[in-house]
Amino acid sequence: VSQQVLEQVLGELQPLCTSEQQFLQEFFCLGSGSAELQVRVSTVPSPGPFPSLEHPWEEATTQLLSEIFSCLEPELRAFLDVCNKVQPLGCLQVLVTLSDSVLGTWGPCSAPPSSFLHTLLGNVLLLAKSNFNRCIGTLCKEMEEAKPASRTRGGILPCVSRFQELVALSEEVFQTSQRRGELDRAQLRLASSVFSSISSLSSANLKVNTDMVMMENFHHIHNFLCQRDIPCLEGKKREAKQRCREHMEKYISTYVGQPLERLKNYFEGVKARLAQGVKEEELSFQLAYSKQELRKVIEKYPGKEVKRALESLYRTIHKHLSPEENLLPVVWQAMEQGFIRQYREFEDLIQRCYAGAGIALDFTMEDLLSYFNSITMAN
Repeated sequence: VSQQVLEQVLGELQPLCTSEQQFLQEFFCLGSGSAELQVRVSTVPSPGPFPSLEHPWEEATTQLLSEIFSCLEPELRAFLDVCNKVQPLGCLQVLVTLSDSVLGTWGPCSAPPSSFLHTLLGNVLLLAKSNFNRCIGTLCKEMEEAKPASRTRGGILPCVSRFQELVALSEEVFQTSQRRGELDRAQLRLASSVFSSISSLSSANLKVNTDMVMMENFHHIHNFLCQRDIPCLEGKKREAKQRCREHMEKYISTYVGQPLERLKNYFEGVKARLAQGVKEEELSFQLAYSKQELRKVIEKYPGKEVKRALESLYRTIHKHLSPEENLLPVVWQAMEQGFIRQYREFEDLIQRCYAGAGIALDFTMEDLLSYFNSITMAN
């Protein structure tokens, strides 16, 4: 509504101010060769807000018009204040409309360059920019200070949905504008704020895995930006993809050892001894890492037990993920790759430190792949 009213006001002001300016210049002979020019310039008081123009006759015309339309700028400023109160995001459309009018891209209703109206609208445009920046600053602060409820069950955070709405709205409003400088800066500020809000989850007391929530939200932002061609946010799109990958890797590293926890802890101890300088061929002579101790740990993980543990892990991942992002297949595949790396590491340490002892895990690589495949197919 405010946009339509503003366009109507500007549409009526343009011919009025232009005709009045032409009349003054013709009636008072306010041209570059006028003999009365100097007298009229000296007798008309300065309006204050308008800077000196290049030609004295233009300055004289502007001074006369500023007296005739003395209430115009205060009224326009008051109207912008009303727009902000009635529509908090109306400042986006106001900024576009005023910018297009000043830049001459608003068709026949644009303010002619070097005109009184052009100068006046330029002053009002500064206020519109200030209102726009203040609005964006408030939105950024709201997103940064938003605290997720302790009962949050994961999924897309409100601040991410809000960011998506704001970007979509601003792109729609600015789609016909030739001036994107303010919008680009605003979108970068909004993106930085929502990234900061997601990162702050690491200190939040959520009932779900924090890395998984952060991964899903960065994934959501990356997908959203991939659907939009917004050059100024290309860097943020790449950052979102990287942050998504980092949190997935952290999640995988946290849970990949759970199905074979005792084996994992055992071989962590083996690696620690090797790092301390114990030779590979001598490690099995240490009481805590003897061949007998390794066999005891391996006996705890027959193939059937491993498959049951993986099924439990799948249920855990399913519980941590929200359905809207559909990331379960991606995370499960990454978990499979992590588990395969862990299995190969165990086998390598057995061959290096227990060579010739005839010790092997109860399940093979083929068994492991079949476990993952059957779980995937069953779900």
